[in-house]
Amino acid sequence: MTASQADGRDAGANRRTAGAEGSAAGSDWRAAAAEGSAAAADALVTAAVTALRGTDTRAAERHLDQLIVGPGGPAGLVAVDATLFRRLERAVGRLWTRGWQPVDVARIAARRAGPRTARLVVDLLAAERRGHPAGTVGDWWDAQLRALDARVRWDRDEGYLTGFAAREGTDRIDVLRDAVEAVALLESLPPVALLRPPPGGAPVTATGPVTGGSGSRMLDRVRALLAKAESTGFPEEAEALTAKAQELMARYSIDDALLATGGPQADQPGGLRLGTDSPYEAAKALLVQQVAEANRCSSVWQADLGFATVLGYPADLEAVELLYTSLLVQATTAMLRGRAERRRTGGGRRTRSYDESFLNAFALRIGERLRHASEQASRQAVADEGADRLLPVLAARSDAVRDRVDALFPGVRRQRLTIRDDEGWISGTAAADRAALGTPGGAAGRATAGRIRDRRS
Repeated sequence: MTASQADGRDAGANRRTAGAEGSAAGSDWRAAAAEGSAAAADALVTAAVTALRGTDTRAAERHLDQLIVGPGGPAGLVAVDATLFRRLERAVGRLWTRGWQPVDVARIAARRAGPRTARLVVDLLAAERRGHPAGTVGDWWDAQLRALDARVRWDRDEGYLTGFAAREGTDRIDVLRDAVEAVALLESLPPVALLRPPPGGAPVTATGPVTGGSGSRMLDRVRALLAKAESTGFPEEAEALTAKAQELMARYSIDDALLATGGPQADQPGGLRLGTDSPYEAAKALLVQQVAEANRCSSVWQADLGFATVLGYPADLEAVELLYTSLLVQATTAMLRGRAERRRTGGGRRTRSYDESFLNAFALRIGERLRHASEQASRQAVADEGADRLLPVLAARSDAVRDRVDALFPGVRRQRLTIRDDEGWISGTAAADRAALGTPGGAAGRATAGRIRDRRS
């Protein structure tokens, strides 16, 4: 080999080395740029969320504009979307140890942020579920997600917001606004009562009803009876169907209590939450309370969160959920019918005070009749099973529910009702007599007899 050939090879090796170093430097630069975009995007998202929580609307819009532009270039826009997605996913996951459940999160998002933002939040519920290994999430949790139709509809998380905008038929500006609003909402939600173990541990047996079919022929029969009661246009038929449903549920609860006493593991009180959205939130909360008390449960209304928490044993919770859902439909139908009758007879136009008085009277009168039906079922069960066997079981359950309420809601207080429309009160009482259980009785007491347990969060 000549000297010139050796020099040529050395020069070639040096060029290759320099090229490799240049490639590595370019890779390092791109990595640093990506890291810088992610950090800048995180700062922009944090600033936008903080501004939205404040009172300066101009500052909030200014920070949103900066988020729309991004930290620079297409890579910056991708970084913003990826940062928002991760922030939302983390915010959702942190709620579970604070007592929230999927249906609660979807409900509060719809209540406070609107339907489109609620749909975005439901998508993030599905995204967060992916992070939990098989066997660490109870069946009841997945049942709630199925009821919400929460499923992953996208391929890449960093492209989720773009796909969501296309699916919703809107633009990037609105979707970024929705995402920032969702982050601000989810990160600000207060702790609520932890009714069931959150995901992440060993699955446990559900302590309350699961959305969907129960697997019990009797409960399916009750659902069918209540569905017919809601749809019929004949009050007498609705009355008979609801009466039969209540009778079946009362007996089912007693049988369940007796069976549990002989089981290998003592049953414990559980809980569920029922929505009390506007309008007439207080009247709906009162209906929850009346149905709960008639079925040996207790309820606590959290007005600012838009739901009532019901505590009791699983069979009783099932009864409360089924009956409340059905009676709310019946009450609304009866109220609309009462409005029409009022207009026909020249009673005046619909007023909010009339509607509230109607629904409050309906709830209190229904409560009286449900309690009467439950007492009849209990008396029959005592005759069949014997007082010495049944009464101690029911008393122990009542004590356990009361202890559970005291443990979860130590600051509970009662709220007095105010009735402002006598005509609405009388009409609501009469509607409850016609449409509910069909057992004759006197008129309900005045408003001073009805109170709602209310806990402000």
